[in-house]
Amino acid sequence: MRFGTDGVRGRANTELTAAYALDLGRSSAKVLRASRAVVGGDTRISTPMLEAAFVAGLAAEGVEVIRLGVVPTPAVAFEAARSGAMGAVISASHNPYHDNGIKLFAVGGTKLGDDVEAAIEHQLTVLGPPSGEPAAIHGRRDPGAYIEHLLSVLEGRDLRGLRVVVDAANGAASHVVADVFQRTGAGVVVINAMPDGRNINHECGATHPAGLRDVVVAERAHVGVALDGDADRLIAVDERGDVVDGDHIIAVCATDLRQRGLLHHDTVVVTVMTNLGFRLAMRDAGIDVVETPVGDRYVLEALAAGGYSLGGEQSGHVIFTDHATTGDGMLTALALLDVVQRSGKQLSQLAEASMTQLPQVLVNVRVGVRHPHVAELLADDIAAAAAPLGDRGRILVRPSGTEPLIRVMVEAPSAELARSTAEALAARVQQHPELA
Repeated sequence: MRFGTDGVRGRANTELTAAYALDLGRSSAKVLRASRAVVGGDTRISTPMLEAAFVAGLAAEGVEVIRLGVVPTPAVAFEAARSGAMGAVISASHNPYHDNGIKLFAVGGTKLGDDVEAAIEHQLTVLGPPSGEPAAIHGRRDPGAYIEHLLSVLEGRDLRGLRVVVDAANGAASHVVADVFQRTGAGVVVINAMPDGRNINHECGATHPAGLRDVVVAERAHVGVALDGDADRLIAVDERGDVVDGDHIIAVCATDLRQRGLLHHDTVVVTVMTNLGFRLAMRDAGIDVVETPVGDRYVLEALAAGGYSLGGEQSGHVIFTDHATTGDGMLTALALLDVVQRSGKQLSQLAEASMTQLPQVLVNVRVGVRHPHVAELLADDIAAAAAPLGDRGRILVRPSGTEPLIRVMVEAPSAELARSTAEALAARVQQHPELA
């Protein structure tokens, strides 16, 4: 197994085994050279097994381990930052329960760079027997400090008068969401917070917001918020039951932060998949946009390099660098609800005013060769297809990071034009001899 855009991930007990987790723990300890680690995980049935093996690997190499139990990914990053430890999370995020993964944070709670991940992968191939004394393993820590950290984003304000539905995705935040949101003073309805090891993300959470939409409308709530399995991302639902994705959430928060003088350098960081409508809206609002490859780790790198305060992805990873070292679904929810409360407006009004989403069509083309420079191979075809779109459309052709697929994404003023353009380019991908 190799590192992807967010740690290692695979089918538990088949691809991601306890033996691999043990070796990854040992290799991580050798490369990161931490004296202490904080480790948590989500609610999958395989998480305790993999956590035990990974923790054993750390301890075998002399790293003292604090086991946090079932906690959101950002809670592990928070604990790593405040205790000067490395961090690890056993979770496959939004994937179904039979998958699992191991995400790593460097000492201080930051994501690993490509060079560090490559060093860990190399270390896996040269492991000898452990040497020296093993370290101690301690029990879980009270989540109180993390909850206070989340609430601090409100800066002493409350959310009284708001009625909120929270979908915990039967995941890592299931046991804390009620406490967090009730302490804001909001009226709270919590759904999908009864994990059984197999129902994490199952027809619920950020990737399946239909159930949340129904409850928001039935409860006449002001806002619905849906976390994913490890609670590091957020998708919202407005009072009408319409989905508010990451692009809209970032646009609402960027505009609010700029108005309050809190958007560093009047700049926001997003990925290449962010809708063109977002870019046009930010231009009109006087906000610069920095673009990165897909993956929140690349967003984080750009945020750090430029000293910016807000970035994220369409999928709902949103990062507030003044408050956290990584994306945090609950923190993002509180920040968004705070804007709703202070503005006195409905979320639908804020979302509609923040940006107009252009129709976007994504076609995945299965190929024999996942060429890393496919956009250069098809440069003439892409240029010809882009000409009719003008400045109200955009084309992105890129290889999948994990599968033998070429992804063709087209945005255009109309859904019909976006689809016809995407299908025509997909046909050119299939016909290209170097991709067969």
